[in-house]
Amino acid sequence: MYTAVIEPDNTYRILVDGEEKQSGKIEEDWDILPPKKIKDPQVSKPSSWVDERMIDDPSDKKPEGYDDIPSEIADPDASKPDDWDDELDGDWEAPKIANPEYKGEWAPKKIDNPEYKGEWVHPEIDNPDYSEDPNLYAYDSFGGIGIDIWQVKAGSIFDNFLITDDFSTAESHFEEVKKRREGERKVKEERDKEEAEKRAAEAKEKPEAANAETDSDESGDDPHAGHDHEHEDL
Repeated sequence: MYTAVIEPDNTYRILVDGEEKQSGKIEEDWDILPPKKIKDPQVSKPSSWVDERMIDDPSDKKPEGYDDIPSEIADPDASKPDDWDDELDGDWEAPKIANPEYKGEWAPKKIDNPEYKGEWVHPEIDNPDYSEDPNLYAYDSFGGIGIDIWQVKAGSIFDNFLITDDFSTAESHFEEVKKRREGERKVKEERDKEEAEKRAAEAKEKPEAANAETDSDESGDDPHAGHDHEHEDL
């Protein structure tokens, strides 16, 4: 049960099942009006501004022979199979395994950048396109409602819409809707249970019918004898 409350002071509240989930000012929470402030188009970040927090340590050098360490090595625990034939199978080579000495690609350590000036903040100015609208809440008519919904599960049904200028009137319907919905839920649970029991009974009958037909075939009896095929319930 969804409820939207829009006030003449351009504030709003959103309730779900009668419980408030969100509230605020229409202008601040919804992109209806142009922003009050915009970034000053006359100002740009200075080319000398340093906003890189960490840099490579210039004193950190790659150890000698670092790149000579292979990523894989021959398995020292492997041995040539007894039935290996060099003439037929070729020269035997031990399988490769990950080299525990390999440390990956080398990269210098990172240190704090002494030239770091922090994140640059773009100065803002008043937006010349902005103008306050005290009637954001108002519509030409309050006699209609629209739904814009995105869903991934089919079968949703929306009904019981109420539009009123008195919140207490809407509130008086909350419990009534909850009771009706609870009744619908119980009916659905009962129907689901009946359907599950029906499917279970049908699944139990199928193996028994199959066994009976097998027994009939094995005895040589005609499985169709004595049946009027035109009136069989297939």
